[in-house]
Amino acid sequence: MKALIYRGPGELALEERPHPELYAATDAIVKVTKTTICGTDLHILKGDVPTCAPGRILGHEGVGIVEQVGTGVTAFMPGDPVLISCISSCGKCAACRKGMYSHCETGGWILGNRIDGTQAEYVRIPHADTSLYRIPPNADEEALVMLSDILPTGFECGVLNGKVQPGNTVAIVGAGPIGLAALLTAQFYSPAQLIVIDRDTSRLEVARRFGASATIDPDQTDPLKEIQRLTGGAGVDTAIEAVGVPATFQLCEEIVAAGGVIANVGVHGVKADLHLEKLWDRNIAITTRLVDTASTPMLLKTVQAGKLDPLKLITHRFKLDEALEAYRTFGQAAATQALKVIITP
Repeated sequence: MKALIYRGPGELALEERPHPELYAATDAIVKVTKTTICGTDLHILKGDVPTCAPGRILGHEGVGIVEQVGTGVTAFMPGDPVLISCISSCGKCAACRKGMYSHCETGGWILGNRIDGTQAEYVRIPHADTSLYRIPPNADEEALVMLSDILPTGFECGVLNGKVQPGNTVAIVGAGPIGLAALLTAQFYSPAQLIVIDRDTSRLEVARRFGASATIDPDQTDPLKEIQRLTGGAGVDTAIEAVGVPATFQLCEEIVAAGGVIANVGVHGVKADLHLEKLWDRNIAITTRLVDTASTPMLLKTVQAGKLDPLKLITHRFKLDEALEAYRTFGQAAATQALKVIITP
């Protein structure tokens, strides 16, 4: 089968690989019909994720058709259309029993990281019963790819961890796919203000279309002063960090209100300074999290009901043969205006 291979920092290759096989009774083999690229894949490519070794098939998102199941799989059978979760969970270990599926003792974020992933024609899914979701009839496959990772990530790590509530002021630092996913799902809770900060003017325009009440380009406007103006000097109740660089985390520290929450979502490859000399008496909370995908069933229902439209996040489409071009397009988003790309094996 064809697969996209991580060859080391800065190196990708499209290669032929053996068809995956069942390793455990709880495994399933899925024929991938749609997949995508995540910002985390770009972090792997930069060398920020040492757990991902050269030679790995990348990708942790997608939808497909079950081809084969192990003897221990009871919820799915060959021919079932399924949504692949970015998190594999056994459902039985101590972490899973707490709902922290991302810390599953034999799973977590392993697809496209510690085991071969979805940017291929076929993928092996461990713990299939609790790591796949049946696709409803007449559902749009491309829309559901957004439920593999970015929508639950923006919602759980940003909105839920950020304790967004009706009437709150919320700032989202970073208008990439994850930041925009947080923007879309924060509206479930009717915050009074949703402010999006980014240097990409095209993404700020998208944020306004998606429901942002205000947008800030730091190259044009001092974000701290503008936040102070918009909030009457108080700062924001929730600051969602959706980039993963020291400067954006520091900005969240500067704009959060007393009693507020900084919800970190970004993947940080280098250290970020915590300015406790300024924050020690501010009654703030700082949260970190890897998505658990516990919200996926709820988000699936909101998509089915027409309350959430993930298709708005998709800007480009490629065949698997064009995967290297897809990475170039996604990695140069400022020039290509890419949000999420769809790759069809």
